[in-house]
Amino acid sequence: MQELNLPIAWRPDDAVIAQANLTAQMRRYNLPTYEAFLQKSIDDPDWFWRAFFEDIGFHWHTPYAQTVDVSAGKPFARWFVGGKLNWTYNALERHVQGGRGDALALVWEGEAGETRRYTYAELLHEVNALARGLLRQGVQAGDRVGLFLPFVPETAIALLAVSRIGAIALPLFSGFGAEPIVTRMQDAEARWLFIADGFPRRGKVATAKETALAALRELSHVQRVFTVERAQRDLRFDPALEVRYADLLDYGDYEAPALDSETPCMMIYTSGTTGKPKAALHVHAGFPIKAAQDMYHLFDLKPSDTISWLTDIGWMMGPWLIMGGLILGATVFMYDGAPDYPAPDRVWTMVEQHGISVLGITPTLIRALMRQSADYARRHPMPSLRLIGSTGEPWNPEPWLWTLEHVGKQRAPIINYSGGTEISGGILGCTVLRPLKPCSFNTVVPGVDAEVFSESGAPVRGEVGLLCVRNLNPGMTRSFWRDTERYLETYWQRFENVWYHGDLCMVDADGFWYILGRADDTLKIAGKRVGPAEIESVLVEHPAVSEAGVIGVPDAIKGQAAVAFVVLKPDAKWSDALAQELLHLAAERMGKPMTPKAVYAVPDLPKTRNAKIMRRVIRAAYLGEPTGDLSALENPQSVEAIRACARQ
Repeated sequence: MQELNLPIAWRPDDAVIAQANLTAQMRRYNLPTYEAFLQKSIDDPDWFWRAFFEDIGFHWHTPYAQTVDVSAGKPFARWFVGGKLNWTYNALERHVQGGRGDALALVWEGEAGETRRYTYAELLHEVNALARGLLRQGVQAGDRVGLFLPFVPETAIALLAVSRIGAIALPLFSGFGAEPIVTRMQDAEARWLFIADGFPRRGKVATAKETALAALRELSHVQRVFTVERAQRDLRFDPALEVRYADLLDYGDYEAPALDSETPCMMIYTSGTTGKPKAALHVHAGFPIKAAQDMYHLFDLKPSDTISWLTDIGWMMGPWLIMGGLILGATVFMYDGAPDYPAPDRVWTMVEQHGISVLGITPTLIRALMRQSADYARRHPMPSLRLIGSTGEPWNPEPWLWTLEHVGKQRAPIINYSGGTEISGGILGCTVLRPLKPCSFNTVVPGVDAEVFSESGAPVRGEVGLLCVRNLNPGMTRSFWRDTERYLETYWQRFENVWYHGDLCMVDADGFWYILGRADDTLKIAGKRVGPAEIESVLVEHPAVSEAGVIGVPDAIKGQAAVAFVVLKPDAKWSDALAQELLHLAAERMGKPMTPKAVYAVPDLPKTRNAKIMRRVIRAAYLGEPTGDLSALENPQSVEAIRACARQ
């Protein structure tokens, strides 16, 4: 693929290396190189996790006796056996008791420009008040509590309070319709639900409460609804069912209970390739610890940093941001609004105004902002920004280089990050200790023994293979909610005692890793495997193309052939001549056998709210097959445009 031929685009300077968290750890443990540190993190997990806990000051109410127990088999590993903790204690009391109660814990900005700030002491005070209020309402340890909320401070406080009392948070996308809420709340048997009365988007109010009301008509088992008055709309319903957030708070001291390390704290749904959502179950000594560890090693996060991610509580990056950022004692910045409203420089303005030093974006957002000119980014020097995070989908070279130049100012590196909801964070990432190539990952995540396997299970280099994990990590889901068979089938039955992640991956001759899409999306054209991202990257190099999605369809001669869908830039016009240019470009760069048999222009590609292109939906719509569950789509109207292409 063409990305592998691109040269190094960023190198760390001596100051970046000297100040890195990793460098401090390497010095402390007398490890001469990052390579030695990485190998020791895999070879000696007992040392690795104890070192991490000691270096960040992590608090165990009762120290654990065993790092990991695999007596029931690797898929059912138990972590930090005998240990007791409460992740929210590490996110709150630990900092307050350490003398940092006045440090900023949470900063929020709404779409209209309003802001709110919480110190660690203030955040602890309100989390305790909500925890007491939930207990007073009858919420018990182990209960599932739905969070159908926009990205506001109350969302973070609810996540903390639910976990704090030993209940299980169920994050729901703020843009969901009634049906996916019903599906998830029923599956989880969740008796409690946080909702908002609405929230602004592009100057209008999203009627979230009406959506919740429609869902509740089919959720007779729900005992209480807790309403956050975000939009200040006078819309009340059954007073026996609804409690206002402000009335729920019961101020006073509350001591976070010490919980067993394997106590569940969150179940978060993720769409499967079949379209049926599955609920990954995470525990106190799992997701929060993995989030903090990845932030510490990959994003070099320090208490002096302000970290932000453009996300939603229903995407794993929402809980990840809150849990990891607060455990490490940084300032978490939350934004609730459209990232390009009222102007395309909204994000860059927030970076400057709030001193954001670690900013998380997606390639999809960058491609959208690129369409509106680089001038918006050039106007903002963003001196506080030192790292740019990216996850959700593979990059193409042009937007990656654009981001490095116009957002990072050739100074702030792009920390590409890939893993998933089911593993609580990353398998592959980047470290500031190593140089970067466009679109690449320059390391496996410390503590993760990742490998690229062929179909037969042999490690491969220089060719497309399957991303797998050979060891265990505390972030791995503790099965799917009440569906152990599907959990085993999804991750543990492809290769013996190996976690099969489902991504197509390649490692180049210089040791840089690349994600090429989902293995389910693999094209097998004339016997040759190719990732759709390879063809898509070629197409978006054309100056008229903003985005591309490529699928495989049955072909009588090749077995399978590629079909491409492109989104044009605003000033471009579709024509037969442009279609031929794109096909010629693909043939020239990929070889004639890989040339799409057809290319179509569409207004938008079906994407999830975390910006992943849903190729299975494109393929099903184009072939006239059932599209399955579309609840995770940000733009369900895009599906009809794909169907229309098939009728041309």
